[in-house]
Amino acid sequence: MKPAEDITRREFVGVTAAASIAGASITEATIGATISGTTAEPAYAAAPPDSIHCSLTINGEQHDLDLEPRITLLDLLRERLHLTGTKKGCDHGQCGACTVMANGRRVNSCLTLAVTQDGGKITTIEGLATGGNPHPMQAAFIERDGFQCGFCTSGQICSAVAMLNEWQSGMPSAVSLRNSAGLSDAEIRERMAGNICRCGAYPNIVAAVRDVQQRQGGKA
Repeated sequence: MKPAEDITRREFVGVTAAASIAGASITEATIGATISGTTAEPAYAAAPPDSIHCSLTINGEQHDLDLEPRITLLDLLRERLHLTGTKKGCDHGQCGACTVMANGRRVNSCLTLAVTQDGGKITTIEGLATGGNPHPMQAAFIERDGFQCGFCTSGQICSAVAMLNEWQSGMPSAVSLRNSAGLSDAEIRERMAGNICRCGAYPNIVAAVRDVQQRQGGKA
């Protein structure tokens, strides 16, 4: 076997690139064995876990999928199903840009493992419109200019739709526990606090939510 100190830079780069493409773990022994022509077994990374078969209904369409257990709902939606309206912001559950509805409840899809939603119903921003007509919350955001750059808007809208349903069903919030006089602007802000707008369009977002609440009595 060729000593490691005799390996040229060109040989090292070439072998490293080839092994990287193959997915091998590069070691000095592996490089030396490859250059010298020996048949030493390369060290490979551990095999990924077995996939899990899941069935999800997404925006009314059933999907039967074999999923790697660690894939998030966000990555499934964006990378595999190409539903890119749901945005990846912080990827840590802090900004709300990835908010979707799972069985009617809003969730941060970046923190939700896709396999945990087996048998569930997922609604993304693409699934809110009906017959080509925008959802009332989408229309209200446009009417009230409830966005600027628009990156957080899909998460804001999904969160607002689910939030009004939560309020209509009697789910309490910190504000409502202190004051039960109805859905005030302060309560809208509190209930929507998990969705960050870096452009600062909060007053218009609250106005849009208020419009829908007043028109539909809280049922979104």
